[in-house]
Amino acid sequence: MPILGQLVRFGAVGAASFGIDVAVFNLLRIAHLPVLSEPLTAKTVGVVVATVFAWLGSRYFTFGGGRRPDAGHEFAEFAGVSALGYAVNLFVLFCSHYMLGFTSLLADNIAGNLIGAALGTVIRFWLFRSWVYHPRRSAAHRERVAAISK
Repeated sequence: MPILGQLVRFGAVGAASFGIDVAVFNLLRIAHLPVLSEPLTAKTVGVVVATVFAWLGSRYFTFGGGRRPDAGHEFAEFAGVSALGYAVNLFVLFCSHYMLGFTSLLADNIAGNLIGAALGTVIRFWLFRSWVYHPRRSAAHRERVAAISK
């Protein structure tokens, strides 16, 4: 699939995932529940929920031609790449909230849901396209499965 089509689809899935992440994050932050209201915990919960949604969207919509029959292995790779993007996102939020002292809900949203998310998105798209859903990897996997089943 041409990169422009993948970018548009990736953007659509990403926008929906982003909405899920931001909604869960803000709901937990304003809920004033012990532990869950903490910025890093709330962000983690939001990211986990959004990651499952994003995997399904990426597998069946964005990179459908590159998906592999071994969904469990694919999800593990997807989750690993997502975790790397999340680590970048979380690092930005951590620096802003705990190191720079920007502790308002607005500051947390700017750091975690704008700056961190943008940096993490660039990393995720590149790794999804070049590694997790790369067509050559999918074709090679199908060939290995066919050879084993003969």
